[in-house]
Amino acid sequence: MTDGGLKLDSTAAKGNIFKVDELNLYYGNKQALKNIKINIPERTITAIIGPSGCGKSTFLKCLDRMNDLIPTVKVTGNVSFRGKNIYDKDVDVVELRKNVGMVFQKPNPFPMSVFDNVAYGPRIHGIKDKARLKEIVEKSLKNSALWDELKDRQHESAMSLSGGQQQRLCIARCLAVEPEVILMDEPCSALDPIATSKIEDLMRKLKEKYTIVIVTHNMQQAARVSEYTAYFLMGELIEYGETKKIFENPIDKKTEDYITGRFG
Repeated sequence: MTDGGLKLDSTAAKGNIFKVDELNLYYGNKQALKNIKINIPERTITAIIGPSGCGKSTFLKCLDRMNDLIPTVKVTGNVSFRGKNIYDKDVDVVELRKNVGMVFQKPNPFPMSVFDNVAYGPRIHGIKDKARLKEIVEKSLKNSALWDELKDRQHESAMSLSGGQQQRLCIARCLAVEPEVILMDEPCSALDPIATSKIEDLMRKLKEKYTIVIVTHNMQQAARVSEYTAYFLMGELIEYGETKKIFENPIDKKTEDYITGRFG
C-alpha cells in the first residue's frame, strides 16, 4: 500500500484499523451523529445495525469522507485510519478512497464493458499497460467469485448482467485498486436470496485479506456474517461488541428491544 497524502503510521498497522473518537456530524443545524466512539478491528466483518434514519449510512460514509460531497455537512472529532486522522487538512482524499472502498446499496456498474468496469480504477491511478490491466481484471473477477461466470463475457456490457452479478462486479471494481477496507452500504437489499447468499459467502472469503464494514437492515445477515456488531439509534452508538454477545446477551435494554423485534 502506498501512503500518498495519508502519512500512515506503520506502528499502528496491527489491531484496530479504524479508531473513531468523539465523532459528531451535522447536516446544517441538525445533528445526525452524536459523540461516536468505536474501534474497528482489521480483517474482520463489522455490522452496523439499527432502524431507518439512525445514522448507520452516515457513519459508514464518514470512514471514507463520502459526506464531504454534501455542502451542509460539518464533522468534528477524530476518525483515525492506521494512526492518521483522515479529516486532517493534509489528507489526500483520493488516496484515502483508494484504501477505503465503497460498495453501495444499489449495484452501480458503469455503462461500459465488464473489463472496462474493473480496469477503470487502475487506469485512473495511472496503470496503462494492457498486460498488467488484464492481470488485475482477472484477479479481481476471481476474488469476487465472478471469473467462471464472466471470463468469456468480459467485453459484454456490464448492464446485461443480473443484479447479483452487477453487485459482485462492483465489488470486483473496488478490489481492483487494492483497498484495505471495503465499506458496504446494504449491499444485498436489492438482491434475491440466492444472490444474497453468494455475496455473504464472498464476504466471508474476503475478510481473510480485507476489513469489511457492512450496514444492514437484515439482523439475520449481521448474525450470519459478522464478528462484531454496532447498534445505532437516533445518531448514537448504543452498544458495540462481539456479534454473538450482542445478539444473545445484549447489555443495553434498547439493544435487546431492537434485536427481539419489540422496537424498530
